[in-house]
Amino acid sequence: MSGAVISRVQLGAAHDGDAEIVLTLRYDNGGETLVSLDHHAASHLMTACGADHPDALLGQGWERVRDALEASSNRYAAAGPGGPDNR
Repeated sequence: MSGAVISRVQLGAAHDGDAEIVLTLRYDNGGETLVSLDHHAASHLMTACGADHPDALLGQGWERVRDALEASSNRYAAAGPGGPDNR
């Protein structure tokens, strides 16, 4: 597989105190970047990868992470102005 893949998975705390998954993406050239996923994005990623444990995400391509972030973002667009709680 070419492109970035998930090389590390950690749990983290979001600014609101909720748990999130922090992924390390490793690129072909050895570079790395961190990506934080909220609960919605993490659930989407786990389901898309058929993973029952976060460690099962190791080796998955960045495209799956992108799709999970997009799904998380789209839930606000579907809720209309102000997001899901219409603020």
